[in-house]
Amino acid sequence: MENGLTKIVLIVEYDGTNYYGFQSQAGRPEQPTIQSELEKAIYHLTGEALRVLAASRTDTGVHAKEQVVSFRTNSALPPQTIVSGLNHYLPDDIAVKAAHRVADSFNVRSGAISREYRYYILNRAPRPAIKRRFAHHVPIPLDTAAMGQASRMLVGEHDFASFTGTLSTRIKTVRRVSRSEVERKNDMVIFNMTANSFLPHQIRNTVGALIQVGLGKMNVQDFYAMMETKKPASAGPRVPAHGLFLMKVNYSRPFGEEN
Repeated sequence: MENGLTKIVLIVEYDGTNYYGFQSQAGRPEQPTIQSELEKAIYHLTGEALRVLAASRTDTGVHAKEQVVSFRTNSALPPQTIVSGLNHYLPDDIAVKAAHRVADSFNVRSGAISREYRYYILNRAPRPAIKRRFAHHVPIPLDTAAMGQASRMLVGEHDFASFTGTLSTRIKTVRRVSRSEVERKNDMVIFNMTANSFLPHQIRNTVGALIQVGLGKMNVQDFYAMMETKKPASAGPRVPAHGLFLMKVNYSRPFGEEN
């Protein structure tokens, strides 16, 4: 703690439909982002112009059930007042679910041990009305058993270069995946993936390749061979963002017990 500053962590959920991702874009203040809306709400509540840091910088159109963000403030407002106050100023498609005071040394990004994402595919012939903003529509029946078999190949520590686009050579492409599975619930096909961190567009490209498996356009062996090429932009085609949710960010200890 310095000069009365304390660090606050927020658990935030949002419908990303109307936003250009989480992070504000330099030189494009006219584009609404989750970060800019949070910072405006914090300013209205505390009178402080502060920057927030997110555990996972979700892309344009991606949603979150439990995004984790932090900021440092001179405000002495209790956590429950921060929650109600920010929700008063935030638009209806962004909500703060909880607030915690944490050690100043706590970092929401480097302190995270894993991130959990989920992608929803509505697999039925008729187009959706209610779920159109939150699931990708695939009208042709999918072989979810084959998709599940392919998805399990991703578990473990691998080079996931094939599942991202063109990257700087300075970016390492090895990630550790602890969960990768496909399940069907009636007409909804759900892909769950948990990893220590993710490459840009990794999940959307992965789902795109899994759909190719589900449609019979690629078999499980082809999927594995594509992964092993380690050639950027091999997987896909990339599915739309609106089916993707950041479900949870995991830490080794509960908030407030970081020391």
